Amino acid sequence: MLAELLDNPNYDVVVVGSGAGGMVASIRAHDLGLRPIVIEKSDRYGGTSAVSGSGLWIPNNIFIKDRDSDEAAFEYLKTTTKGKVADAMIWRYIRSSQRMLQFLIEIGVEYYLNPALKYPDYHPEAPGALPEGRALFVKPMDGSELGEEYFNLRESYPEFKLLDRITLDLDEGGAMIMKAPGWQLTLLKHLLRYGFDLRWRFKTHRDRRLGHGNALIGRLRRAMVRRNIPLALKTRMLTLDTADGKVTGVVANCNGREIRIGASKGVIMASGGYEQSPELRAKYLPEKSEVSWSVTPRGNNTGDALLAAQALSADTEFLNEAWWAPSIEVPSPKSPNMTRNHGIFFERGLPHSLCVNQLGNRFVNEACSYHRFGEAMMVDREKTGANVPCWIVFDSRFRKKYPLGGVLPGGAKPDWMLPPNWPATFFNKANTIYELAAKIGVPADTLQSTVDRFNGFVEEGEDKDFGRGGDFYNLYQGDPYHKPNPCLGTVAKPPFYAVRLDLGDLGSKGGPKIDENARVLDRSGKPIPGLYAVGNCAAAVMGDAYPGAGVTLGTTMTFGFLAASQIGGANDVNPI
Repeated sequence: MLAELLDNPNYDVVVVGSGAGGMVASIRAHDLGLRPIVIEKSDRYGGTSAVSGSGLWIPNNIFIKDRDSDEAAFEYLKTTTKGKVADAMIWRYIRSSQRMLQFLIEIGVEYYLNPALKYPDYHPEAPGALPEGRALFVKPMDGSELGEEYFNLRESYPEFKLLDRITLDLDEGGAMIMKAPGWQLTLLKHLLRYGFDLRWRFKTHRDRRLGHGNALIGRLRRAMVRRNIPLALKTRMLTLDTADGKVTGVVANCNGREIRIGASKGVIMASGGYEQSPELRAKYLPEKSEVSWSVTPRGNNTGDALLAAQALSADTEFLNEAWWAPSIEVPSPKSPNMTRNHGIFFERGLPHSLCVNQLGNRFVNEACSYHRFGEAMMVDREKTGANVPCWIVFDSRFRKKYPLGGVLPGGAKPDWMLPPNWPATFFNKANTIYELAAKIGVPADTLQSTVDRFNGFVEEGEDKDFGRGGDFYNLYQGDPYHKPNPCLGTVAKPPFYAVRLDLGDLGSKGGPKIDENARVLDRSGKPIPGLYAVGNCAAAVMGDAYPGAGVTLGTTMTFGFLAASQIGGANDVNPI
């Protein structure tokens, strides 16, 4: 690719970043008659989008028009964003996301409403919230359609796969975890499919079937290949190039060589946030935190777009926010001296568990959304000084039935199969609550009292402290086969376990302030000519809120679509 860039370094549009937002922008630009190029600093394309669940939160989309409306979605977003986002921006997202979804379908990215998931909105108390949600999920694809580009795709995380090899849909994985009717047949089907794909097995252990974020990025990359849109890996943007006050390209490092790539129409930055930069985390995030706590690909999102835009006096917004999610640091059983933080998205709502701060007290409804849980950790730290980290405490029944951050349930992988140091380090394990408290350094009397109080609520059938299991989102997070309340079960059967929860994230939220067409604004509120930003490298379209599953991808893909539409002069986008 370096030789090609040296021979022909000028394009109409340079897209920085190969996640879903950048890819959508490049395809849209091409289809409007422009010549785009996508540059990616990693040796793999797809970014954080490739390791996501592929969810897309689209209000009043074609699959839910019988129960949703633009007005209901606006009321919901207006409430959850708490007045921090302009009405025009909210309306722009609602109406343009529907057009963007139509575009995805046209180019072969098949999203659908999975009836088995029905992922609810994250704020059930807000007007306009839908119990069955607005989230769509991408259909799996045959990765062999990508040819050699299959091997440049960032691989899914192990928790998205069976035996770290076999791709499962979200509903298939959920059915196996909960041992829903028919799960054995599903397991057998995929074992046989994977095992008998002999020609593919000679190439790689990775599954030919792509799911989740890999399927999303695979379908978008397939559309790029069919259009001959160039993708330059190992090409990092260093600075933005300007002439007469207009952004005219980027200066990049490609395979160790500094080059200039011209962009006669504009640069669209879609390169992720700054959460992988220790310096920027320390400067902007409200809590002291570690890069390793983030669940985004390590080393990727280091704030290149933010720094480049600030050098041009761009205005910024929401720099102190992130897409919060508690995470646990899991030692790798295969790679010596390696760990990775796994997001804890749904496990907190399952029976026979609770969460406590460093004083041994509960501080939140554990079954709330992961973003709200992260916010609660920070509020409790401010209040007590005894949070970040906190602990999830559970008993042997939880351990036997449920996974935790990529660790298989004890029924599938009992403790004797775990690395020998885990019960004393990562999986703190004890025969009594008092012994467990001593291992994790919390007051034993308080922890025992907290567990006893919680168990009493379970017996009464109502969590009188925090209302766990009391709304449709909570109930979705629980075990549907556990009665009477899917979220409530006593923590009473030894041995007991405790795992540390860090204040993780799915990316930072702050960046250059943008308008309704993704144009970057300067400090006077005027667009910087030729410069656009989308996704986590721009100020979040949702402010400090996280309204539902797929809002992150929904906003980056919609505003990537809008940025290219603005550059290409499209007239088929709904007005504000």
